[in-house]
Amino acid sequence: MASSSAEQGAEGQKPLRKGMLEKRRAITSGARTVFGREGYTRASIDAIAAEAGVSTRTIYNHFGGKEGLFRAVLLESAASVTAATEVLFEKHLRKIRDIEEDLLDFARDWVGQAGAHPGHFSVVRQIIPEGQRLPADVLEEWQRIGPRATQEALGRWLSDLGRQGFLAVDESNARKAARHFALLVGGGVTAESYFGALPLSRDAVDEIVRDGVGIFLRLYGVARD
Repeated sequence: MASSSAEQGAEGQKPLRKGMLEKRRAITSGARTVFGREGYTRASIDAIAAEAGVSTRTIYNHFGGKEGLFRAVLLESAASVTAATEVLFEKHLRKIRDIEEDLLDFARDWVGQAGAHPGHFSVVRQIIPEGQRLPADVLEEWQRIGPRATQEALGRWLSDLGRQGFLAVDESNARKAARHFALLVGGGVTAESYFGALPLSRDAVDEIVRDGVGIFLRLYGVARD
């Protein structure tokens, strides 16, 4: 995984000592829980301090305030999820045996990211109703290193599969193909689960994934012997 800024102090400063690093991790973990539960606007530094087991002064010393803390929490976990998704690309798309089965296996693991990183996605879920009240530059940076980075990477992988003859995808339509795959698979699960608020059974998720991959292959598949 890509290294996280959690292992560093403020920009340009030396790496944090072990004790300070552990305290910082406790703060970001507690903040992730509170932001995911309360949202950005309702979350208070007092509640985050209580969840993390630290003083409010410690939070201000590390992050400067709620906006700086929200930025760190969202961007660090987004970078972690993006790195984890890169691992899934390598695992499922590096060597194709059966394009449909390999895409299905990838899609199942991809939509399973919400369960593997529940804290991050609980915060993301709060972004939907609160978008206009959140710092615009933080949201833009989150898009850049999170969803946009993943979709761009997926486009490159799909384009590579096109060069290998598995898909009708090349550089001209790779971005569109990646967007379609994300909407058909991830978007389907997100919509049915109301952004993760309503748990879906494994069978329900598998049905959405199969439908999504099937439609994707009807759009971008190629006839093979």
